[in-house]
Parts: sequence; C-alpha cells; structure tokens
Amino acid sequence: MTLPVNEPNNERVLTCKTASVASSPVAAYCVAPVKGRIARTYAVIEGTITGTAAIAVAINGGASFGALAVAAGGAGTAGSDAPPDTGGQAEVQEGDVISFMPSGATGASIPATFHAVIRKF
Repeated sequence: MTLPVNEPNNERVLTCKTASVASSPVAAYCVAPVKGRIARTYAVIEGTITGTAAIAVAINGGASFGALAVAAGGAGTAGSDAPPDTGGQAEVQEGDVISFMPSGATGASIPATFHAVIRKF
C-alpha cells in the first residue's frame, strides 16, 4: 500500500531571477508575502559556469545569514541550503526584502533562478 506524502500547508515558495550569476554578478530580490522563517533556499544555474558560485542570502540588506554554493557545471546545476535560525536571523516579516547576491563564478551573462521557502508562523 502506498503511503500518502504529508506536505506542510504552511509554507510559501518565492522565486526570483538574476541576469548574471558569474563574471558580472547581479543581485536578485523578492518580497516576503508572509511572516515566518526562511526554512530552505535553492539556486539553479541556467548556463555553464566555472568556479563555484557563492550566493549570499540576506534580509532587508542586513548581514548574510545563509550561503548557497553551486559547483561549476552546466545549465541545471543546482545548490540548496537550510539556513540556521541563529538569533532569529532567518525570520521575515511580511514585506521584508530577501536578497540573493552571487559571487565567485566565471562565465558570460549566466542567468540563475533563486528560491526561498518560508514557513509561516
């Protein structure tokens, strides 16, 4: 008998995109639609990069609390992180801006998509 998959109904997934994650990195931003905690973050590269792409995740321009790492590879290469909620750093209020700032990789105008999963309070 197949068991059901229990998925939480208190999570929201945000998506944002950058035009370049490599040689000329451009930050991507999204707005938290609910109050909660960032439980997971993801990155998917849409082209070939060399070197590891390090993506700093921050809220409202504050200090980075999470770090995604995407190894060198072709389109579809991905990375994920489950940032710790040390001192409430991963907590967001409705309307907070979540930023994803890439660095470290090389390649010409390589786009990427970032995702943040917010678990509502």
